[in-house]
Amino acid sequence: MTDRDRQQFAERKIDQFARSKMSGMWPKLNKATLIEQLRSRVRNPLCIDQGKQPFCGPASITFALAQKNPVRYVQICRNIYQLGGFYGTTKWITASDSLQHQGGELNMPQLDWMVQATLREAENRIFPVRAEAPELLRNLSGMTKPWEMKGWTQQVLQYANVESYPAYLGGDVEALENADRAIAAGGVAFALVNADGLLLEKTPPISYPSHWIVLLGNFKRDGDRFGFDAYSWARKQSVICELSSLKKYLWDVVVGRP
Repeated sequence: MTDRDRQQFAERKIDQFARSKMSGMWPKLNKATLIEQLRSRVRNPLCIDQGKQPFCGPASITFALAQKNPVRYVQICRNIYQLGGFYGTTKWITASDSLQHQGGELNMPQLDWMVQATLREAENRIFPVRAEAPELLRNLSGMTKPWEMKGWTQQVLQYANVESYPAYLGGDVEALENADRAIAAGGVAFALVNADGLLLEKTPPISYPSHWIVLLGNFKRDGDRFGFDAYSWARKQSVICELSSLKKYLWDVVVGRP
């Protein structure tokens, strides 16, 4: 099946979702808005947006899902809306009743909130996910760890072979090389970086892991100078950096292979 075939099949699934008379579990979300946003994301996954919420991990997973398997993406969105959750590879991932009844100012598109908040809440044990909580609490509840990215890559994206390549003590180049090979084999790769240093060309006083991005390939190396494409903040970015920056700002790489 070609990418175009997958997209057309996904759009037919959206049509079925739109015609369904089954009520939703999210009373403060508008189904027509969800359907409109779902169509836009199947046609262009770069529309997927974490907005002002600290959902970079779930946003990265959702982008990769829509890009690689738009039919499953549509089915997951429909199941979350109508059933309150969906089946991962081996477990049921669900949104709490409290999450389903949130509304008001979400600080991000409704569809992206529904999916990303469901993923984030399912991993949290201490801090609840609240759209309008103070920024500190939202940041605490939104932090995504490498093992959670590995779990979502298995459960949501359904990759059988998932590995993590820590880079905070070295191994930065090897981690990117493993990502490059995984992408070439039809897999996915995610990187945990310091966003200020690697993406925004700022010099943070202290480098710490702050942001997940999706590695999209186009890896290049010229001596100690590196380049690659990435998804982050609802857009594709071309990242160019020196090896010294890579060593300071790259913390971990998670890859999934078929």
